[in-house]
Amino acid sequence: MRISLKWLQELVDVAISPEELAETLTMAGFEVEEIEDRRPWASGVVLGKIIACEQHPNADKLRVCQVDVGSSEALNIVCGAPNARADIYVPVAVVGTYLSTIDLKIKPAKLRGVPSEGMICSLAELGLSKESAGIHIFELENPELGSDIRPLLGLDDVILDLTATANRADALSMVGVAREVAALTGASLRIPEANGVAIEGKESPGLAVEISEPQGCPIYIGTAIEGVKIAASPAWLQQRLQAAGVRPINNVVDVTNYILLEWGQPLHAFDRDRLQSFTGTQDISIGVRFAKTGESFKTLDGQNRNLQAQNLLITASDKPVALAGVMGGEDTEVHEGTQNLVLEAAIFDQATIRRSARAQGLRSEASIRYERGVNQAALATACNRAVALILELAGGTATVQKTASSGDDLSFSRSLELRLDRVNLVLGQLKRAETGGSKYLEPEEVKNILIALGCEVVPTEKERVFAITVPPYRYRDLEREIDLIEEVARLHGYDNFCDTLPSKTEPGYLSPEYAAIRNVRSAFRAAGLTELMHYSLVKTEGDNQVVLANPLFVEYSALRTEMLSGLIDAFQYNLEQGNGALNGFEVGRIFWKDGDAMKEADAVAGIIGGDPTVWKWQQSGRDRPLTWFEAKGVLESVFQELGLAVQYQSDSSNTRLHPGRTAALSLNGKHLGVFGQLHPQLQQEKDLPEQVYVFQLDLAVLLGELGRSSNLTRKFAGYSSFPASDRDIAFFAPVEVPVVEMQSAMKKAAGSLLDSVELFDEYRGDNVPAGQRSLAFRLVYRAGDRTLSESDVEPAQQKVRDVLVEKFGVSLRS
Repeated sequence: MRISLKWLQELVDVAISPEELAETLTMAGFEVEEIEDRRPWASGVVLGKIIACEQHPNADKLRVCQVDVGSSEALNIVCGAPNARADIYVPVAVVGTYLSTIDLKIKPAKLRGVPSEGMICSLAELGLSKESAGIHIFELENPELGSDIRPLLGLDDVILDLTATANRADALSMVGVAREVAALTGASLRIPEANGVAIEGKESPGLAVEISEPQGCPIYIGTAIEGVKIAASPAWLQQRLQAAGVRPINNVVDVTNYILLEWGQPLHAFDRDRLQSFTGTQDISIGVRFAKTGESFKTLDGQNRNLQAQNLLITASDKPVALAGVMGGEDTEVHEGTQNLVLEAAIFDQATIRRSARAQGLRSEASIRYERGVNQAALATACNRAVALILELAGGTATVQKTASSGDDLSFSRSLELRLDRVNLVLGQLKRAETGGSKYLEPEEVKNILIALGCEVVPTEKERVFAITVPPYRYRDLEREIDLIEEVARLHGYDNFCDTLPSKTEPGYLSPEYAAIRNVRSAFRAAGLTELMHYSLVKTEGDNQVVLANPLFVEYSALRTEMLSGLIDAFQYNLEQGNGALNGFEVGRIFWKDGDAMKEADAVAGIIGGDPTVWKWQQSGRDRPLTWFEAKGVLESVFQELGLAVQYQSDSSNTRLHPGRTAALSLNGKHLGVFGQLHPQLQQEKDLPEQVYVFQLDLAVLLGELGRSSNLTRKFAGYSSFPASDRDIAFFAPVEVPVVEMQSAMKKAAGSLLDSVELFDEYRGDNVPAGQRSLAFRLVYRAGDRTLSESDVEPAQQKVRDVLVEKFGVSLRS
């Protein structure tokens, strides 16, 4: 918010410089982003009167003016403005003046042979507008020629661009900032008074207010004003609005904007005659309700808006006339011919206005304040002050005022207990202790700080405990004891507390779970996969999806139930962009509905489809399709790096994967996930390479196994210095028997001498019995203390043969 120092000084005695004030506010939690000192903009510019104006003898578009600036002789100034004429009062930059906004120093000059001793200025040249059609003309009753023009244009001011945190809605008003400055500096505070406005109640069309959504609008005040005259606002009001970055419109609208800036209370003025014409009735019934399906209306910005169910509306005879708390309607706006008004002053629910504004993609000065929460206790004060100003500046009579309330407790009062020992425990020692002062804040200091904030402080029966009554304008902010402690620290000054570290410190470390996740990521990257990241938001498609009630994007309003879809789309996108095949993985979270319950889990998923060979000159530059076993090998290398023994079982339950090339993964009897090739139909739909493989694993199962004591610390095993002895075994085995089960049985039968067992050949076709396949394994035997002999290896090898025949019914070939 832009804070006018001149306006602020009317509310509180500011005796320090703008720079010191900005530093004080920033250290108190209100960041001052910019100090705009307007005083140098027109330094040396004085008020003058053009006493004569003649055509330039050598230029059609120039005029020669005689300008009286209160000195003994009139100045001869050449001017090119089309509105220059005699008997007008203008700003004059005399010789020697520096106009900082346009970087120009005024010097004596000759223009087309005529001397010029200054410059008659426009508002653009004084920094008050971007463009000007001509010089500025003052409308003054008792002008003092030669006087400084800065007070006349509001250029004797300094603007502070202040940013308040979201919890400090009171700082979005001049009164709120004035209260804060008074608390920080101890200066006297002068809050504008709003005496009761006389409602004359003479005969006029009826006005009624009815709230059908009390939760969205707890209070609504409607005031009818008759006989107003729309005109331009006085200069002081326009200057204050312009200093705050608000464009002046007319006296009525400017008053509502002025109260918005002064009290932080949004107001809206309706043209009463337009309301009556719009509704087709003389008796106006103002209502508050949510929009119905199919409704629309045009807002003040000229846009026709299709309303949604979360839009809260102001209605007249049930017809929408404004987006409540956001923006009024074009059909009922105040215009030059307006004579009768209905002034709205209301409190709207924060969350309701936030949803309504977001649904329309519209934010206004009013909605920003309602979203943060306005001071409900000041509603009547702001309303009465606005009515008084409208009557003063636009004339007229206040005839009817109707108030509707939800009937809930509207006292806006809260009492809290503050323990002084807790204050000192949280805030710590003071720096003044280093010079002999007290170590901690004294009770009287805490009391004075809270009183300066507007709190009522009363000692309780408990020792060193205060009972604090929060002021109404901080009702939304000060809710707990810790909030009061924060205020004490803020006003006393954070830099006045010791900044030593606690005596007992502990170095930071990674939690076991996070360290395990790091290891998982590292293993996948080491296998050559790129880590990817996708949004959790997807399109609404399945019945078991978790759908957001208030999504950021309507088209992405549900949470993902699995991660493979995003990876497949990313693979397709990279191909379309010419980036080649994508080998990647992602660690993320999935969500789903189980009946009425909503559940979530962490998962790791990946996609593999790129050519594993780096140099392709062996294939004449062509990509080689990745085989199922090569893709499985990538995944197995990850498991080997993590020290996990994963089992594979044939699976055809996933309709997006190839039914004959999909495996269900398990880990110590727990379902880990799925790995397989994309279904040919899906591959054709997406126009992907023939062989693309995906996997999705349950991260909780993975981390659970990594967290077992046997996997927390890797154990070193010494290498044997003796040679190995290897044996091959080949046999016909039923197709349905998994290789992993046979490998496990062979390891168990051979005992400790067996170092490794690997499948090196599989064949199906001619000379192989139906329903079977030919498998060949290489078994490597090794001992750590001797070279193995035939008598050592052969008994173990025979046990392997026996178990294969007995358990799996194989037919040995060797």
